[in-house]
Amino acid sequence: MTEAAELPPAPEQARDVFGDRFADAVRYAELLAETGVQRGLIGPREVPRLWERHLLNCAVLSEVVPEGVTVCDVGSGAGLPGIPLALVRDDLKITLLEPLLRRTNFLTEVVELLGLDHVTVVRGRAEEVMGKLPPVHVVTARAVAPLDRLATWGIPLLRPYGEMLALKGDTAEEELKSAATALSKLGAVQTSILHVGEGVVDPMSTVVRVEVGESPGGVRFAAKRAKAARTGRARRRR
Repeated sequence: MTEAAELPPAPEQARDVFGDRFADAVRYAELLAETGVQRGLIGPREVPRLWERHLLNCAVLSEVVPEGVTVCDVGSGAGLPGIPLALVRDDLKITLLEPLLRRTNFLTEVVELLGLDHVTVVRGRAEEVMGKLPPVHVVTARAVAPLDRLATWGIPLLRPYGEMLALKGDTAEEELKSAATALSKLGAVQTSILHVGEGVVDPMSTVVRVEVGESPGGVRFAAKRAKAARTGRARRRR
């Protein structure tokens, strides 16, 4: 049987990034390395690079998230990027959206253990919760799906003039070009590629930003959203 990989000590950059929440970030890293691996939420080979490749890589997303907004982390999995973002930004109201029960159980345990009162865990798929969850200012995602498919799930959850921030790797520019037509149909009005985490992670984290206009998701999703809203009002009247 292969021996479990050991979690390395937190790098000095982590103290600066997480500040007062550094101890909580260490506990989260420990949970990922132990419980996360045991439950199959993260591969054992990722443990030695949990800090650089996962926690810090996600935490620096905070550099481009506006102050005091609502965020939905789509396909949150083991809580990446949602939990590192929550640890550095208590001004945000964050929903961790994840369809698998074993993952939502883990997320709920982490949120309670770390006292993340500004974080809510919701079990479901993005296409199922549209109209049931309030639209958000920002949708985040990491390693969920190619950009064109991710956009069909994430953009309809946005408020008018909101934005989707997707952590991507070397394929960011190629994915953005391939998804251009799909993004336009979904109501995107501007796209850009950002690099964050200078001096914290090397290479820096790559973020695809998709900004929407007054109709997130386009005409088709506007009709779906209106129908869901009517259904919700009808239920509340009963």
